[in-house]
Amino acid sequence: MPHGAGPDGTGPGGNGPDGKEPDGAEPEGPGGADDARAEALPEDVARWLTERRLLHPSRAGVSSPERAITELLSEHRERLLSACTTLQRDLRAVEDVARLLPPPRLHGHDTVPVEFFTDRNQLRKRVDEFHPLTRHELLAMRTTFPEPEVLEESLVTDLRLLARGAACRLLVSASALRRPGAARYVESVAEAGAEVRVAASVPLYLLIIDRELTVMWAGLGSDRDRGDVALHGSLIAACFVQVFEHSWAAASPHTPGPSTDRAQTARDYTPREREVLALLATGAKDESIARRLGISERTLRRLMTQLVDKLGVESRFAAGVRAAHLGLVD
Repeated sequence: MPHGAGPDGTGPGGNGPDGKEPDGAEPEGPGGADDARAEALPEDVARWLTERRLLHPSRAGVSSPERAITELLSEHRERLLSACTTLQRDLRAVEDVARLLPPPRLHGHDTVPVEFFTDRNQLRKRVDEFHPLTRHELLAMRTTFPEPEVLEESLVTDLRLLARGAACRLLVSASALRRPGAARYVESVAEAGAEVRVAASVPLYLLIIDRELTVMWAGLGSDRDRGDVALHGSLIAACFVQVFEHSWAAASPHTPGPSTDRAQTARDYTPREREVLALLATGAKDESIARRLGISERTLRRLMTQLVDKLGVESRFAAGVRAAHLGLVD
């Protein structure tokens, strides 16, 4: 009896000596029972398994989850590689065609020169250069005001502009008006002829000169960390004029604060005070004025301080403008 054969001479597992099934039956191949079960699956279940590579489309075999995921990843990788190849080819084609195109022409379109400032001191110097060029109108929208010493310098510049006869409209937010020195600044320019209105809020910091130049913050609201821009051109200025006019129409005229003890008429000033103001208006220096009046420069400076307070202004130049407004000087 061969080693491993059964008592009846059959092979291991009940097969005949030649390993065949009794009566000439062929042995079932691997997974034969699974294949039979796969053929009996409902159509929707078979479709679900086939889409996930768990079942061969012919239902001839069942795959393990590990094999299914490997097939899925391989197929998707091939698809992605094919898509990348196609996209790269199309991109090269677009670039080749773009190089054949002529450069864009700007005939009939205006370009807008732009200056960008990240240094506010540099911006103030540039604005000081713009102010003397203002011939007709200045529109200003303020979301806030700078520090008092900077505001004092701005006041001098703005009063000079008003003295030249330029029209000025100033729109400020109520919160900006509460900044140190803001109320005095606003009242000073208003007395010099500027129209001032106050709104609960204003959309942006804005300066429009002669409807030709627009200066604004690059940030939003009172955020100035992003710098400032100056836009040259009447078309872009006209757009921002519309913004200004819309906000101006919704604002209320500025009402000065409670009256102070400042003098309001020429009769409130002594002949000596009027003489000092007249000499100041000529542009004379302190030394020359003191010598003309026969007093020391120290006494003159004390007198000037009293005059500035009496006029309700914050600088010598503003005192001269205020004096002219009251008719104290010719």
